[in-house]
Amino acid sequence: MSVKRNKPEAPTADNRWKMVDVTMRRNGYSGHALIETLHTVQEVFGYIDDPSMRYVAEALNLPLSKVYGVATFYHLFTLKPKGKHTCVICTGTACYIKGAGELVEGVQQRYHVRPGQTTPDGQLSVVSARCLGACGLAPAAVLDGQVLANQTADGLLGKIEKVLQHES
Repeated sequence: MSVKRNKPEAPTADNRWKMVDVTMRRNGYSGHALIETLHTVQEVFGYIDDPSMRYVAEALNLPLSKVYGVATFYHLFTLKPKGKHTCVICTGTACYIKGAGELVEGVQQRYHVRPGQTTPDGQLSVVSARCLGACGLAPAAVLDGQVLANQTADGLLGKIEKVLQHES
């Protein structure tokens, strides 16, 4: 016998919550739908914030600590809005040996952001990855989904600048 629960009210009146509700309803509001539900939240809103986690926890009848634990454990989930553009710098062994540290330092000096941060204007998010699986292209970076091989700090900064200027 299942216990009838009242569905919690969505954090905002935004219609995108309907898509999240569909995901939870399709899975019978089961706790096993947590990862799929978090994916839906991130897909429709771009990130998972505190009110979103509270809503999902209440709707799936899970402790907030479990929802937060899953959202912070998996690197695919982000708890902050991403920038309009994303630069992923590989810091795996092969890339690091061939100069990934200089790439990170160059971006940090030019844009005043560390990996995991977004510029104050919301234009650029910088992320580090343990391995892109492109060791033969070291040091490698990915700018808006495009893999960039054999990068130098100046070369990467030039490509980022070009992408950002294209927006203006």
